[in-house]
Amino acid sequence: MPRRIFRLAAFFAVILLAIPVSQAAQDAAPAGRANNDSGISLTDVPGKPFSATVVLEFERIWPDGSSEIRRTINLIARDTQGRTHNEVRRLMPEYFHGSPELMSVRLFDPLTRIRTVYDPALHIARRQFVPKKPATTAPPNSSVHIEDLGTITLDGLQAKGTRRTSTVPSDESETGEPFTIEDETWYSEDLHLYLLIRHSDSRVGVQTVGVSNLKREEPPDFMFQVPKGYKILDVTSSPVPAVPSAPKPCGDESSPESPS
Repeated sequence: MPRRIFRLAAFFAVILLAIPVSQAAQDAAPAGRANNDSGISLTDVPGKPFSATVVLEFERIWPDGSSEIRRTINLIARDTQGRTHNEVRRLMPEYFHGSPELMSVRLFDPLTRIRTVYDPALHIARRQFVPKKPATTAPPNSSVHIEDLGTITLDGLQAKGTRRTSTVPSDESETGEPFTIEDETWYSEDLHLYLLIRHSDSRVGVQTVGVSNLKREEPPDFMFQVPKGYKILDVTSSPVPAVPSAPKPCGDESSPESPS
């Protein structure tokens, strides 16, 4: 079993103890604006409810060889119906202790195909109908080396590891220097969820995303609703169709149709 994976999992557990985050996302106090990344893509799979914490760490490598580490921590959840809750919080310096500012929350209902993104700073929620897209398969890329890392247990779940490595030669690089990109993922087939992701780019640095505090139980209903007092804006380009009488089939992790 790769020791690095267990070191990363243990590291995320320590970070969770140091950064308390309220389970009620709408209680976060907004302050400013920033760009961020939620880190984990959630599929709208019914019958697989859970809630968990996602720790994101970005290590930026500067040209002089120095580095800067920024972290954040988000809550994610999915209920029995397949509805998803995905937070985006502000990235904070390594020395920060506390709850990172909540920037936005993304909700998705696979029954209505409605995606809602609400902004705690503006108290505005934007709704959009997301049509279902056909599943597609990316063509094979001979420049990408794929390695099977086997299976380990993370958070009580079996996780299958895969490493994808691509090297861009100097004559194809924008900077004239060769560089390597490596993506290592650990995926739970049972929960349809990536439990650990490590993206390394020799030009920029390393991004690590880890799932922890995973609870396989029904999340509270308020996590899938817009808090009271928000102005609802419909940003769908075409009229929102009527709610279907029965759920449509949901896509898998590789499908582009999951918008949450």
